[in-house]
Amino acid sequence: MKASKIIFILFIASGLYFSGCKSMNKSQKGAVIGTTAGGAAGAVIGRASGNTAMGAVIGATVGGVSGAVIGRQMDKQAEEIRNEIPGVTVERVGEGIVIEFSDNILFEFDSYKTSRAAEVNLEKLITILNKYPETNIEVHGHTDSRGSRSYNQNLSEQRAGSVTTYLASNKIAANRLSKIGFGEGEPKYDNDTEEGRSKNRRVEFAITANETMIENAN
Repeated sequence: MKASKIIFILFIASGLYFSGCKSMNKSQKGAVIGTTAGGAAGAVIGRASGNTAMGAVIGATVGGVSGAVIGRQMDKQAEEIRNEIPGVTVERVGEGIVIEFSDNILFEFDSYKTSRAAEVNLEKLITILNKYPETNIEVHGHTDSRGSRSYNQNLSEQRAGSVTTYLASNKIAANRLSKIGFGEGEPKYDNDTEEGRSKNRRVEFAITANETMIENAN
């Protein structure tokens, strides 16, 4: 099953390549992805790559000319996040943005309470997110494999909930927000090393267009 999923990812990637992706910007690639992959494809890619936020973004893809318009808006937002918030990973995927915060940026070890340093970074993110109000924000909590599955699941939900609550209490509209805890079930890095476990303790944001942005892009 794992092999077939990877083959599927390679199939999507080759589709981008043979559509001339070398000459495309990220917005144009988003339009091609939208034509090629919908929600089911996004879920498969996300699960197979261990990147659930990527799957959420691809699953929300519109495609076509509208997707290219949305992609250009996402390009600008992603660049601002990269420039303003140190220590986070920002990826432009299709028509959305994936942001990864490691747990040491947000939380103390084994805790779901945001630190003051984390809140400084989240406030910077909030400022940018509110400049682009026509987006949905999905918050994903993840843990490493140490501890029981039930404990890790609960911790991941608490961390996603803590970040979501902070955003909502600082002027991010609640109807833009959703949260999911994945526990240890979707590792993105190697849980057999300390470095990998540290990276797996993360919170990710999937930023996608809401209905208003999609309508305006038509």
